[in-house]
Amino acid sequence: MEPDMSSKKPDTGPQKTQAQTHAQSHAQTHASADPAARAAELAKQYWERQWQLWQAFGNAGRDAGRLPQIARPAPADRRFDAQEWHQHPWYAALMQSYMLNADMLRAMTEAADVAPKAREQLRFLTRQFIDATSPANFLPTNPEAMRLALDSNGESLRAGLAHWLADAARGQIAITDERAFEVGRNIATTEGAVVFECELMQLIQYAPLTPQVALRPLLVVPPCVNKFYILDLQPHNSFVRFALEEGYTVFVVSWRNPRNELQQATWDDYLEQGVMRAIDVALAISGADKLNALGWCIGGTMLASALAVLGARGTQPAASMTLLTTLLDFAEPGELGTFVDAHSVQETERTFADGGLVSGKVFALLFQSLRANELLWPYVVGNYLKGQRPEAFDLLYWNSDATNLPGPMCAWLLRHGYLQNELREPGKLEICGTRFDLGEAKLPAYVLGTERDHLVPWRAAWQATQLLGGETQFVLAASGHIAGVINPPAANKRSYWTGATQPASSADDWLAHASSHGGSWWTHWSAWLRRHVGMAVPARQTPGNETHKPIEPAPGSYVKARLS
Repeated sequence: MEPDMSSKKPDTGPQKTQAQTHAQSHAQTHASADPAARAAELAKQYWERQWQLWQAFGNAGRDAGRLPQIARPAPADRRFDAQEWHQHPWYAALMQSYMLNADMLRAMTEAADVAPKAREQLRFLTRQFIDATSPANFLPTNPEAMRLALDSNGESLRAGLAHWLADAARGQIAITDERAFEVGRNIATTEGAVVFECELMQLIQYAPLTPQVALRPLLVVPPCVNKFYILDLQPHNSFVRFALEEGYTVFVVSWRNPRNELQQATWDDYLEQGVMRAIDVALAISGADKLNALGWCIGGTMLASALAVLGARGTQPAASMTLLTTLLDFAEPGELGTFVDAHSVQETERTFADGGLVSGKVFALLFQSLRANELLWPYVVGNYLKGQRPEAFDLLYWNSDATNLPGPMCAWLLRHGYLQNELREPGKLEICGTRFDLGEAKLPAYVLGTERDHLVPWRAAWQATQLLGGETQFVLAASGHIAGVINPPAANKRSYWTGATQPASSADDWLAHASSHGGSWWTHWSAWLRRHVGMAVPARQTPGNETHKPIEPAPGSYVKARLS
């Protein structure tokens, strides 16, 4: 889903397509002109390029090679791979004309005289419009779809209509062959047992894979906006299995897919009844003095918050904390923050004042739209225009297994995190009846950012090192929010960067002194974690204890609840 990265120095910003570079150069060229003059100049250049293209098309005959290369897609753009886009004059001209349109729209967006927040929103909407209007998305202008329809005597169109009707009935576009996977059968299969459950979550304890284990267990808090088994897809890419093979006793929180019984649940509930309860149970079962805790994305935000609250209460049950692509400082909130403003937050609070659920299907469509040319339009084209079924892919199966969220909990995070950025301010908030200060999490922390993360920009992830109360180790992994994290060592893919020992004054200062390493960050993290796990003890083969007896085999029943 995300491209592999080499071990070269990471870019200091996102990669730009040819069109984006052209658009930004236009904006810079005309920065001093008034908006009307900028728009007029951009329009003039746009029509000159379009005239040049279509004049050449009129003289090209049947030879696409006679068309000038005025605009072309980025190398990673797979929409125009079919030979007709490059060998047939009509399709070649259509593709270039579309690229010119996209170029002009981006340039107009960058040149617009608007406030920074409005520009972010305009960029997002412009990108959605550009992606949606690609000629590859429509049957008459997609040469592959037209060829398939002719070759199959219309069978591809009949199949495409059947796929559209099926997707419309369930309210979600199929992005993988869901018949190929079943949670607990060939995905999320690591052996273990549910040893505790409440309304919000089940706690899974996994069976050891080594004769001896570290005294202090590892508790994993995944994001509640998705299901936990991204960390236990299949044996070859399971983070849970890796941790077990490294000799750790692993507990994982499996959040419930909320129904009406949880429509009143709050942020405090997720901390007190979820994270803190899981800490208590894991410590009681293991008999350890402390545990090591790991949180991913919003799970990391909840974990750091819970440990800070416990620290303020005078207790610290964790020996270390690992935060994977986690926002604690929301000043740079990624693309999810684009449309969070005072009005949208007030509307959310009004909507859920008496409780309610945010549909997981809304989240699924939102996340797909953030990467529409990877997670939306290829499946519209493949499923409906070509009548094909998507391939089986475990990661995309997980991605399509959407979860609801309680409205009050979402509204709290939108206001105090994304809008007002108050989690970072000591004493500003009262959480679980305790004045909140992230500095109360006074324990060693391993903080991971990913280079091309559109949800948690890596510089925003780095900011956690400035807020926590203990010694921190920041690591930057290549690729994005998911592929940068799920990168098993055996695959020998991608790379990661570690910083110098001296404290960095900024994320860019950290980057300037960082060193590159090939492969997965998992082994580096495990070496760091070993300093905090305690002595080795014989592995216990029976899960739970007298108080917390096994309830059912892993992965449990909560994770199997799918949206209807």
